[in-house]
Amino acid sequence: MDEATEIQPEDEILREEMADRFRRVAAGMTERVLAVPAERWDDPAPCEGWVARDVIDHLAQWLPAFYCGSFGVLIPRLPSAADDPVTAWVDLRDFLQASIDDPDVAFRTGATPLGDTFAGAFHAAVTDVLVHTWDLARATGLDDRLDADEVHRQVEHLDDMPFDAMVASGHYGAPTEVPAGADEQTRLLAALGRNP
Repeated sequence: MDEATEIQPEDEILREEMADRFRRVAAGMTERVLAVPAERWDDPAPCEGWVARDVIDHLAQWLPAFYCGSFGVLIPRLPSAADDPVTAWVDLRDFLQASIDDPDVAFRTGATPLGDTFAGAFHAAVTDVLVHTWDLARATGLDDRLDADEVHRQVEHLDDMPFDAMVASGHYGAPTEVPAGADEQTRLLAALGRNP
């Protein structure tokens, strides 16, 4: 962090909020990762062409590349999800949590479409881990209910999501239709290109 940059109280509130949100969402992913039977890591996932271990590989590849590249954070050496998806996830989780917990990292600046500080852009990590928790659970026959508070928070901001840019990035499919009266988790997943 630039020593000349003064941290404002609202910045610290945002950092703490992001850290807490990630901790809760990551706990849900960790619960699923640890419960995946060894023989199910190669089962098909909801993302076309992916198997269960590819869900972890995507997170381990994309999240460090984005956050490290955009905000000048040292890229960690993570195990391959192809060889050890459990350790790959645990090491990624610990790296991201330590990063958002550290003000020297959280308040680094960079120009991204998701936010101008590491903490400001960190909502993408929360969303990605949340949605991919569902993908992993569906692929491996585990409980696919997501953190209800985080789902509600995300549904409240659906109108603010840049869906065209998200689909164009290749990380999300086009939104899918849901029946009237669908629950919040179904609405969120459908908005993010899933077919719940």
